Amino acid sequence: MPLIAAPVTPPETGEPPAGGGGGGIILPELGRATVTYYDPTGVAWPLTTRSLGWTTLAEGVSGLGAAPYELTTDARPRGGARLRHVQAQPRSIVWPLRVFGNTHMEFIGRWRALGRAFTRTLREGPGVLEIARPDGTRRQIQVLYEEGFEGQGSRGTGWISDTAVMTLFCEDPYWVDPIPLTVHREQGIGVDFLAPYPSVSSSQVLGATVVSNPGDVTVWPEWTITGPASQIVFTREDTGESFTLDPNAPEIGHGNLLAGERVTVRTDPPQVRYQDGSNWVGSLDWPSAVLWGLDPGSNSITFQLDGSGPGSAVDLTFNPRYETA
Repeated sequence: MPLIAAPVTPPETGEPPAGGGGGGIILPELGRATVTYYDPTGVAWPLTTRSLGWTTLAEGVSGLGAAPYELTTDARPRGGARLRHVQAQPRSIVWPLRVFGNTHMEFIGRWRALGRAFTRTLREGPGVLEIARPDGTRRQIQVLYEEGFEGQGSRGTGWISDTAVMTLFCEDPYWVDPIPLTVHREQGIGVDFLAPYPSVSSSQVLGATVVSNPGDVTVWPEWTITGPASQIVFTREDTGESFTLDPNAPEIGHGNLLAGERVTVRTDPPQVRYQDGSNWVGSLDWPSAVLWGLDPGSNSITFQLDGSGPGSAVDLTFNPRYETA
């Protein structure tokens, strides 16, 4: 999923909002946090900074816990059921937002700007809701406006203040750390073991390694291969799943990767791109190729590069995913 880590940009409203400043709220079951919404254009809208003219009503927030699941079961002959399949479902987040101003026009300018920031997700693609903790860690989730940006319709509202209780739809129910983790392995430059004295290269080498996924759920990494290489095999040792990238495949017609040439493999959705953007999906060993993911915890994997040499490298990159905010 696309991750947004843009600096906070003061949003444009009918009249300029009051100055910024720190903020935070106590979220149900989750503790103190600072919340920012990024609209599809990347503009940041702090939702817990009261001085901007709006603030989140924490008591009405919901949908930040574990993802919802659908369980498929088979009846047991002697009663009960056996779990056959678990499927994560999209989640809905309820977010109450109080908007106010010193004058009617100041209030209405902010109300209209916020409404546009959320509803434009239905035309321009998802926005991002970010929860930041006091220790500096952040988790993000993509959101689409579903309903609720309307006033309370009660006496005294809609003049200089009102409350919108929005429902935000999340296609992917998991929260994502916006800071990617990268594992780099590079072929060392060979040295003469005996000259001038017994020695070995200190560089990292390709081969077996253990990759730790600190998240709660499986992640689907991106791989970048840098030549020289004539064939690359990626294997997950505990399951035996693997896939092979062959730059000499007839569908590609490229030949060995030369020094410095790069190919990127995405595992979800499947995509293979050469450095110029051309489609190299035909370089994989279909139909036996399995573009495997990394489970939570330690994963034993192997990179095998045939025809490697100085500069040959593999970079594995992923963003940990979590059940809760």
